[in-house]
Amino acid sequence: MEKLLVVDVVGLTPALLQHMPRLRRLADTGSSAVLDPVLPAVTCSMQSTFLTGLPPSGHGIVGNGWYFRDLGEVFLWRQHNRLVQGEKVWETIRRVQPGYTVANVCWWYAMGASTDWTVTPRPIYYADGKKAPDFYARPPALHDELVAELGEFPLFQYWGPTASIRSTEWIVGAARRLLPRADLTLAYLPHLDYDLQRFGPDAPEAPRAAADVDAALAPLLDDAERAGARVLVLSEYGITRADTPVDVNRALRTAGLLEVYTQDGMEYLDPWASRAFAVADHQVAHVYVADPTDLPRVRALCAELPGVAEVLDRAGQGAVGLDHERAGELVLVADPTAWFTYYYWDDDDRAPDFARGVEIHRKPGYDPAELFFDPADRLVKARAALTLARKAAGLRYAMSVVPLDPAPVRGTHGRLPARDEDAPMVLCDRPGALTERLSATDVRDLVLDLVGADSASPVP
Repeated sequence: MEKLLVVDVVGLTPALLQHMPRLRRLADTGSSAVLDPVLPAVTCSMQSTFLTGLPPSGHGIVGNGWYFRDLGEVFLWRQHNRLVQGEKVWETIRRVQPGYTVANVCWWYAMGASTDWTVTPRPIYYADGKKAPDFYARPPALHDELVAELGEFPLFQYWGPTASIRSTEWIVGAARRLLPRADLTLAYLPHLDYDLQRFGPDAPEAPRAAADVDAALAPLLDDAERAGARVLVLSEYGITRADTPVDVNRALRTAGLLEVYTQDGMEYLDPWASRAFAVADHQVAHVYVADPTDLPRVRALCAELPGVAEVLDRAGQGAVGLDHERAGELVLVADPTAWFTYYYWDDDDRAPDFARGVEIHRKPGYDPAELFFDPADRLVKARAALTLARKAAGLRYAMSVVPLDPAPVRGTHGRLPARDEDAPMVLCDRPGALTERLSATDVRDLVLDLVGADSASPVP
């Protein structure tokens, strides 16, 4: 079977490709297509579709997170692969060729997967509350090997106010070291997400970010070419202009449907007691409604919110492949330049302390404001430096630098693209492998074709 490198250049669009000479050469000598995403067009849902050939209704990844009804908790960015229902593409290949080897470098739901090599971000959470950058690796010896060659994983450049090209460069370095060992190598490059959400897709920073990713990726593509490996480059979504945050949870609270509880003067979402609340995820929000008799009222309230384009009930979710038990009773889709905040408090003085930090696992919704230092705080960077000094001294600390005002956010994604110029792309080094467009659910079969495995129906 053919050796294959699959690179997820998240945020790649036809417009940005023009600023990426190495990827443009791959497209010109090979083939390219517009990629039709699933709803929601977010990382966890799209990657799971690529690897299983199933829509969210089949693999169960209805967003980057959801309300775990059996636990009574909202969780985003879980990591265990068992959450993804359905057979993964390498497992399909192994039915044809036992012993087929796979390396996963930072694709999501990596832990517990049946891959041969795994690298995924995994901070150390010390008993005193300190968080240190690190990653999970399997086999265990791979961890120290990569640290010796690449240095520690740059977690604080992977997400947050200091996110930068450095994390993508580290991931490329890890993928280069695993490419010679694996039959299939998966690599996820996050950098385009950062400046496009910070500044918007039309800002001068966007083409610069695209050029930086292209330069960082070039050595890995060169390695693949020398090794005779096929290359497939994917994108999960395109980022479009954002100018309208929608506070759906605050509206539900005002209507008496969402409840909070208070500890130490801070308010926390109370999902057990709330009649309705939303898990915000970019341009899609899952609204969980405890009592079916409340559905008409909640639906009417959400439909009237400025910035809401669609309210999908179970039938509407079925029409777009999102009707899974993990989905909310209602799913909101934002207007083209709108997006959903997770905010549920009415007074910033009563916001929980995690709201001002980079806390992707504690917030009951996605928070793009984590990409910014608070612009209203003139001393924010000085205070951040002081906090780092406390951390270095072994003292307890809280990095409270994130704004509670969503106004700085300039880019978003999640809804289906209105124009091909804003859509994600797929590129392949093989001429003729791609025609004008490709559905995300067909990526799995494309991988099977590229490696020379017989196509098979996805196994649920």
